[in-house]
Amino acid sequence: MRILFALLTLFCLFNTAGLAQTLNQNSGWLFLMNTTKINEKWGTHLDVQFRSADEWDYLRNFMFRPGVTYYLNNKNEVTLGYLLNETFNQNDGAADNKIKEHRIWQQYIHKHKIGKASVSHRFRTEQRFIERNQDDLFAQRFRYFIRAIVPLKKGQAQFDQGAFLALQNEAFIHLHNEDAAKVFDQNRAYIAAGYRFGKQLDLEAGYLNQTSAGASRYTMNHAIQLALYTRF
Repeated sequence: MRILFALLTLFCLFNTAGLAQTLNQNSGWLFLMNTTKINEKWGTHLDVQFRSADEWDYLRNFMFRPGVTYYLNNKNEVTLGYLLNETFNQNDGAADNKIKEHRIWQQYIHKHKIGKASVSHRFRTEQRFIERNQDDLFAQRFRYFIRAIVPLKKGQAQFDQGAFLALQNEAFIHLHNEDAAKVFDQNRAYIAAGYRFGKQLDLEAGYLNQTSAGASRYTMNHAIQLALYTRF
């Protein structure tokens, strides 16, 4: 319970960022993720995301992120990948209602246990190529992500099946972005309830709080997320 209390405290602390001069929005996110281990050292990564606009009005974002993973050992892995992000707009008079972004990304993940909780730390860098109507933009970003899965059933030496709580937080900072006035980009805090059907499948639903920095104010997005994790 100590890890659960600590992560809930962290969630509340990050959630207070940007409360002043904040625009509030509500949306829905669908997150699909697969990891496939080809052999002892190599594997693949794929996540696909669908995100709605404010008030679930229309499909705002589609994201497709494949990658290749090299397993250093059971606790450490590195991945190199590509991302396609399509952002759809419904502004009247817009010359083009779709903005495309291509990314190259690299990440390192470290996994460990704290009590019965499984904890993972992810360090990711991104090189972003953003296509815009007037001029294209190149930017770079760093992301730190921490996630804990806490099984609810007692007495399990290894968590292979049953209900769990998932808590995570991810902080984004700009390494290079000519359009960004602040180093801080955004923060995402998330809490969910889920069920592990077996070693290959997790399903969870939860609340994600996304606080993003703009030029003059913050935007706080309250998102309901449904996530499906598969492992082969």
